[in-house]
Amino acid sequence: MAHPEIENIKKRAEEKFDATVAQLVSYLKIPAISCDTAHYGDVEKLASVVRGDLEQAGFDNARVLTLDGALPLVAAERLKAGPDKPTVLIYGHLDLQPVKGEPWETPPHEAVEKNGRLYARGSADDMGGWVSHMAALSSWLEVAGELPLNVKLVIEGEEEIGSPNLERYMDAHPDVFDADLMVLTDCENPSPEIPGLTVSLRGLYEVKLELEALTSDVHSGLWGNMGPDVSTSLIKLLSRIIDDDGRLNLGRQTVDAAWAKAAWDVPMGDDVIRTGAHLIDAVEPLPTRDRAPAEWVWRQPALTVLSTTLPREDQHKNALRAKAAATLSIRLAPGQTKKDMRALLEEQLLTNVPGGCKVTLTDMPASAESWLYEPQGPAFDAADRAYEKAWGKKLLQIGVGGSIPFVALFGRRFGDLPLILNGVMDPETGAHGPNESMHLGVFKKAIVANVYLLDELSQVPGLVRRK
Repeated sequence: MAHPEIENIKKRAEEKFDATVAQLVSYLKIPAISCDTAHYGDVEKLASVVRGDLEQAGFDNARVLTLDGALPLVAAERLKAGPDKPTVLIYGHLDLQPVKGEPWETPPHEAVEKNGRLYARGSADDMGGWVSHMAALSSWLEVAGELPLNVKLVIEGEEEIGSPNLERYMDAHPDVFDADLMVLTDCENPSPEIPGLTVSLRGLYEVKLELEALTSDVHSGLWGNMGPDVSTSLIKLLSRIIDDDGRLNLGRQTVDAAWAKAAWDVPMGDDVIRTGAHLIDAVEPLPTRDRAPAEWVWRQPALTVLSTTLPREDQHKNALRAKAAATLSIRLAPGQTKKDMRALLEEQLLTNVPGGCKVTLTDMPASAESWLYEPQGPAFDAADRAYEKAWGKKLLQIGVGGSIPFVALFGRRFGDLPLILNGVMDPETGAHGPNESMHLGVFKKAIVANVYLLDELSQVPGLVRRK
């Protein structure tokens, strides 16, 4: 049975929506860029501000946790629903991607509302995500006086640099992460009209491909046609692992037939792709080749050339170069490992090398695990009911083409718990790029869904698992 005040709580959340947006805007003014040492102070400042706001909202033990060599993590809790009610951990992150050199049309740290969207770095990734939960939680406390279940909040300060110390925080403060289920909010919705439940992520594997042929550069007029050109050899070698459309042709996965069929229902048509991928007018989306666009971006591996040592225009030199290299970024399909992909690359790139060049493959530090999750059980039924009330639609199970290290970490450490991944992004958000924005209609529906989610989860029997 729903909480007797649930509709009043929803109404309260809607009434204070403008105030919630204003609070979000105040956070967005602080350039908490975690990859830049010059902004470490801003990350710490924002963590302190959020801690104070959580305390003022009624959370207990709101604190800023620190570890040597790590940026801060904010933790707070409200555990007054009693031991018979489940404890949900809600995760978000407050740090931001950099903006330097990007062609923003509005000031990146001064939020601007335009055409129903809020433009600012971090508006959707991920400030809007966890603020939507804060708004729902505070509405519960203001109207009902208490939450219907126990809640812990964790707001990280290092997600945008790969969460390098999150597991250290888990080890140092296990009580902070002790919960019966978890809501991880840093994900996307397939459209502003359809809510998404993320159930898969691609992994990340970076490798350097290097060709060597000469002890030094030599005159191309004297030795061209007799000594190999490592630049053209590199290009030919790369062409082995790329199909005619430009896609990686290694490691393609066979996906479940029912899932593959359902993937065609995901609203990812040419218009969505053109807008989201910022295609110029003369360029069309890549052909689907009997796979849904959602399958290509969520369930199949992909290749990006991050950098090469091929000579630039300002480095004209009539010479055969001694060496050439390319650093490759490979998005691993869910369930695929670096070891799997490494074996495939070695098979294709280390034999019968064009020009007879010496080839080496060197794994680079950047990496992330892939993740594939089967959302089963009453907690997900509860989430469907909550979202259907707020959005008019149940959650659509989706994937994320990118890699989110903290999700894989939570999956590895807490995979036996229900993990509900939601967020406020949509295909036009433009996270990590210029003019990042959040759809305000999505933000409002996310807040209302979170109001209902607390109520629905509080009624699910058997969620309390902690010792």
